[in-house]
Amino acid sequence: MTTWTTRPETPDDIAAIREINLAAFPTPQEADIVKALRADPKARIDGLSMVATGPDNAAVALAPLTCCHVDGEPALALAPCTVLPSVQRTGAGSAAIRAGPAAARTRGENLVLVLGHAAYSPRFGFTPASGFGIRAPFDVPDEAVMAMVPDDTGPVPTGTIQYPAAFGV
Repeated sequence: MTTWTTRPETPDDIAAIREINLAAFPTPQEADIVKALRADPKARIDGLSMVATGPDNAAVALAPLTCCHVDGEPALALAPCTVLPSVQRTGAGSAAIRAGPAAARTRGENLVLVLGHAAYSPRFGFTPASGFGIRAPFDVPDEAVMAMVPDDTGPVPTGTIQYPAAFGV
């Protein structure tokens, strides 16, 4: 069993992350979204794009947190998460996903949003965003839009999510 280490993405990880996305998804769409998010200074937040690495320190999973807004108030979007197919179902993706909100908490970020799977996202502490008065800007089942409040010392915004342009919504 591999113990996964997590850390923020570095410039040395960029090529490997693109290859992970290209291997994990049937089209380059997610790889292109990650590239566009990384290039967008309004979306990218240094230190919050988390990778899981194995013993060789090579990235095998990505869980990026980028800036989004809820009715103009800052929040974080967790997406697109990806795991190298050869290590899927080994905990690498879970390690990267858990590292993001933990890093966000240390920075005082108070809201992380994910368009997730109702049976998967709750295991990381996500609950339906509608419980916070938050909704997606497109038609999607209520249980798919999830939120987490890593630092509950500040107010949680309510309203409609505005995603970075790279997401195309």
